[in-house]
Amino acid sequence: MQVVAVIYRLAISLWLGGAALFTFVLTPILFRSESRDVAGRIVGLFFPGYFRWGVACGLIAIICRIVMAGKGTVPAAVIIAVMLTLSSIQAFYIEPKAAEIKKQIPSFETTPKEDPMRRQFSKLHGVSAVCNLSVIAGGVVLVILL
Repeated sequence: MQVVAVIYRLAISLWLGGAALFTFVLTPILFRSESRDVAGRIVGLFFPGYFRWGVACGLIAIICRIVMAGKGTVPAAVIIAVMLTLSSIQAFYIEPKAAEIKKQIPSFETTPKEDPMRRQFSKLHGVSAVCNLSVIAGGVVLVILL
């Protein structure tokens, strides 16, 4: 049972750490050091793997949490399930749709914000940002509960 607890802690830590590093360190550095179009293209290349990483960590974490059953299982499992759902929505709905819309925008630097494609992209980006921050908040709560 000890091994399962270690795997659980690693899954949560890697999920939270990866999300925090990508969101609060790497992405801001890219957007500060590169043009908006170049930074967006680079981040866009990483998104599929980033979101699938969250799904993989979430699946491992929820399986471990269920196997570990005991005190705190239900609240932690509910938090993980919500985080996993949000990561799945990002991985399998938002990211592919945003990538498709992004292909139709020649440049974020020259295309007006009022452009219908930019507006659609902005909405998806906003939803994705809320999902991402919610996953990070859930991860923080899970680390506190450890």
